[in-house]
Amino acid sequence: MSSPLDLTGSEERTERTAAQVLADSAERPSEHETPGLASQEAPSEPPDAVDAAEDDGFDDDDDAEDAEDAAPEVSDEIQRATEALKAAEAEDAQAAAEAGDEAEEPEAVILEPEPEPAANEPELQAPTTTRTGEPAEIDPDEMDPDALKVVLRLHQHGHQAYLVGGCVRDLLLGRKPKDFDVATSAHPGEVRAIFRNCRLIGRRFRLAHVYFKGGKIVEVSTFRANPTELEPAAGAEEGQSGEDLLITHDNVFGTAQQDARRRDFTINGLFYDASEGRVIDYVRGRRDLDERFIRTIGDPEIRMREDPVRILRAVRFAAKLDLDIESRTYAAMEGAVEDLPRCAPARLLEETFRLIRGGVSAPALKLLAALDALKILLPPVDAYLREHGKEGEQTFYAFAQALDRRVSAGEVLDDAILLATLLVPISRAQPPQEDAQDDGRASVSRVIEDLLAGFVESARLPRRIAERCRMLLLMQRTLSGERRKKTGAFRRHPLFNEALAVYAMTVEATGEGREALEAWQAGEVPPARAGASGGGDAEGPRRKRRRRRRRRGNGSSEGGGAERPAPAGSDAGEG
Repeated sequence: MSSPLDLTGSEERTERTAAQVLADSAERPSEHETPGLASQEAPSEPPDAVDAAEDDGFDDDDDAEDAEDAAPEVSDEIQRATEALKAAEAEDAQAAAEAGDEAEEPEAVILEPEPEPAANEPELQAPTTTRTGEPAEIDPDEMDPDALKVVLRLHQHGHQAYLVGGCVRDLLLGRKPKDFDVATSAHPGEVRAIFRNCRLIGRRFRLAHVYFKGGKIVEVSTFRANPTELEPAAGAEEGQSGEDLLITHDNVFGTAQQDARRRDFTINGLFYDASEGRVIDYVRGRRDLDERFIRTIGDPEIRMREDPVRILRAVRFAAKLDLDIESRTYAAMEGAVEDLPRCAPARLLEETFRLIRGGVSAPALKLLAALDALKILLPPVDAYLREHGKEGEQTFYAFAQALDRRVSAGEVLDDAILLATLLVPISRAQPPQEDAQDDGRASVSRVIEDLLAGFVESARLPRRIAERCRMLLLMQRTLSGERRKKTGAFRRHPLFNEALAVYAMTVEATGEGREALEAWQAGEVPPARAGASGGGDAEGPRRKRRRRRRRRGNGSSEGGGAERPAPAGSDAGEG
């Protein structure tokens, strides 16, 4: 949407996304809310049925008395993780409520659609030809009609207004833009005065959101200038070298040309004047699009040091648009990697997720690895690739490619699923911690625990997403047959389908476990893996101890068996 220099806008969108994402699972039932069978009295079962259950290796979920004894063992680790997830959801919801955007206006009530133009009001319509009679450089039919309406209405009120950034770039490349943004000479208050379905957002730099039917939003920003091109602040001490070029604010209004020059790459600095049907190119972006290059606007060394997050943006555009990075720009990216830790962790995390969500995680992560940036963004992945060499690279990128295929096919995957899929190779390579954490939760490998904890503490990753990711990784052991758990309750777990989706990508990436996957998908029980554990002990002894039933009488009455079911495996009921 907005420029990469809009530090505030990116972080605010991250916060809003985190707040929205809390809602989708707040009402989900957990396995503990599922009505159990513990209160029902189990009927007597024939000995051969008991033996069959023993031979199968799974508990009979319809056996009420067994359910009473073993229900807490549905999965101790998953049960504790589920409780931690509920606590995380409540904590995130409370934090989001307390954090509210103080500088942001209250949510505007969406009014009825804009009225039809009056008889004496000129019709707002983009021309199909330029003033010289040539066809418009971009067909108006390819543009969003609501974004066009915003641009032409601003023109009608005497302001400059252009379609800007990614939408112009994508249209010139023959791609369908994800959204359409507008830049204008009108100040935010003036935009709000023109559009009644408009509200202002932002703490340091105000943006206007114009609402349309169906909840669609067209974002309108005022032209801004690059603060590094402004006059030095009055009273600055002579001799200050100005070596620290990191931009910490960019809330200065400017002209259209200044707004174009403050953007990161030439391909993102193109404006389109819909009222005249022509592209406005202040930064020679058309040339770089034709040559299929990504090039910074201005000195690449300075631009990368101003905002090192541009490294991730360049990687994303190169992977998404199949463009090459110009040599001087690439060299500047290599030199600026060491400055990434100076950026806000929340921005780094959000840009990393944008790479993964875009369906191009495999080529993007390969490029980040070549730049030596993974050690900062995803340390466990970097350590895994270094430790396991070529074989590890093939395995990891096979998971990334499986994920990309799902995203490219149109599947909408939760951030927890995206992150868990990329961490599965690390989880498979490193055994889980033997001891539970201080709060009683079972743990995945230490490096993954540290990564998730770091994201929550410093990068503002919602605890809910971290807990979901941990649970999805824990559940892979049950899906693969490494651990044997209470099958019926495991299927009823609210994250079962998400965990199965991760397991399906694991099968696709490794070619292993296809029979188990097909069994789970068909609602059947997959065969046990050799050496599978049942909660810490060997499967055989653990199963026998878990299925042993308590005698409810003293065993002296010969008729007791008729009144009360005898324990499985006892002499009563055999003859």
